[in-house]
Amino acid sequence: MDRIEKSKEKFKHLFGDGVSAISTTDPDFQNILSHFLFGEVFYQGNLDDKQRELITLVVLATSQTLPQLKAHVNAALNVGLTPVEIKEAVYQCAPYIGIPKTLNAIDGVNEVFQAKNIALPIESQKTVNEDNRFDKGLAVQVDIFGDVIAKMQESAPENQKHIQDYLSAFCFGDFYTRGGLDLKTRELLTLCIISALGGAEGQVKAHVQGNKNVGNDKETLIAAITHCLPYMGFPRTLNALACVNEVVPEN
Repeated sequence: MDRIEKSKEKFKHLFGDGVSAISTTDPDFQNILSHFLFGEVFYQGNLDDKQRELITLVVLATSQTLPQLKAHVNAALNVGLTPVEIKEAVYQCAPYIGIPKTLNAIDGVNEVFQAKNIALPIESQKTVNEDNRFDKGLAVQVDIFGDVIAKMQESAPENQKHIQDYLSAFCFGDFYTRGGLDLKTRELLTLCIISALGGAEGQVKAHVQGNKNVGNDKETLIAAITHCLPYMGFPRTLNALACVNEVVPEN
């Protein structure tokens, strides 16, 4: 099957019989993007369609391309992702893109859910409370990054230690401990989010190592970053791949 046939098959799988508005106004551009994205990128690497749609959702949330985000919420449901998994992927963005942009993405998700009569709020995935969110978050940090966490906390200037505390309690305690997505998936999505941000190569490298530590191999990371390419462009993709190759060199 050539890439044009593949793109038609994949588009139908994701979006049903829907037709993009741009196919009428800009058919050449629609064909270019559809054949590349759905005929090539979606078939590159070892990810399944559920993983690909989760990655798509977080990168679109990061870039705040909300009309496309809503389209891919529909696609995510079509490939079998649950409302919980979709919500948890978007929630995972908050520590990296900020709360306002995450709220924008949540509004887009909710609009699709309401149109499909998916009851809101969906079931809570919270597993921590005020008394243990810091300790449980710190434990997840150590699981992902190891002894470097203690060194980071010890070396932080006294007037900046609260940032390290927030990182443990908010980023890892409030989000990484939630149900709905496993640790390997959350860490893979985080790599895609910070790769899409651009200018965060130090954090990209840290999360490449974190992904390696939780069991995501280099081929999975390359597949994930490749899948981000149509949504975040070549410069950020090449920067992210350079980080992967620096942390996990080719044999």
